[in-house]
Amino acid sequence: MDQSIGRVLIVAGLLIAAIGAAFLFSDKILFLGKLPGDIRIERENFRFYFPLGTSIVLSILLTAIVWIISLIGRK
Repeated sequence: MDQSIGRVLIVAGLLIAAIGAAFLFSDKILFLGKLPGDIRIERENFRFYFPLGTSIVLSILLTAIVWIISLIGRK
């Protein structure tokens, strides 16, 4: 039981570090915010941006990560 808690804490720590690195280097990630499906409307005095495609990709990635963590936690 103690080993499984340790594994979950290690994975959670690595996940938090990865998220922190993503925030640090987000301007260097070229595709982020420029995927097909991202809605961008720019007018003279109006700017609207909704990253729909990026949101879907991030949702799928986070779901996969949480699913893997739950599998590790069951063992």
